[in-house]
Amino acid sequence: MTYDIEIQIEELRAELRNACDAGERRQIQTELEVAQAERAAAVHLQVKTVDREPPY
Repeated sequence: MTYDIEIQIEELRAELRNACDAGERRQIQTELEVAQAERAAAVHLQVKTVDREPPY
C-alpha cells in the first residue's frame, strides 16, 4: 500500500513542477498533502503493528 502512495506522491510532485495555472497548483498541492498524510498514517500503522508484543 505504501508503495502505491509513494508512486502517487512522485506523480503529484511531477505534476506540480509542470503546472502553469495557480489554481491547478493549489489543487495539486492539496492532493499532495493528502497523499503525504496517507503515507504517514500507513507508516505509523505498520510501525504500530510491528512494535506490538506477542499475544501470549
